[in-house]
Amino acid sequence: MGGKPILDLGLRLGEGSGAAIAAGIIKAAAATHAGMATFADAGVKAQEV
Repeated sequence: MGGKPILDLGLRLGEGSGAAIAAGIIKAAAATHAGMATFADAGVKAQEV
């Protein structure tokens, strides 16, 4: 296909091991994103310019 990988960990163990690690990283990133507070939840007020 000739595309560049989004995540290159330099593993030489085969595609299966890289996919397993990438799935865990993506799952952790999604959980972090879902757990973030909004500006309103965090009490951040709008700044006047």
